[in-house]
Amino acid sequence: MAEETEEVPPEVTNVLEAIKALSSIEDDAACTSAVSEVLRRWPDLGSELRQLREKRVNALRAERRTWAEIAGIIGEVTPERAQQIGKGLSGAQRKKNEAAKKAAEKRPEN
Repeated sequence: MAEETEEVPPEVTNVLEAIKALSSIEDDAACTSAVSEVLRRWPDLGSELRQLREKRVNALRAERRTWAEIAGIIGEVTPERAQQIGKGLSGAQRKKNEAAKKAAEKRPEN
């Protein structure tokens, strides 16, 4: 079975190369400090990336793309997950919503 070669955008390659560059810092203290700084900023960076993806997913929907097409563009997600991304639902938020729904179903009605 031939392996499909997917073209990786240069921006993704740049991020991966930046991580590789951190790994190549020879001084343990300098490497630890640099990696720690990236990790301190990561929550904000992750949030920015999720917001950017949500915005672009919604732009694709505005272009009349189907959820299946968008899922294919995202890669390794279902059309349902693509729709959730378009609504801004993170994995944590989805789990919280599911837990709340299950709890509500278990509550006795008055």
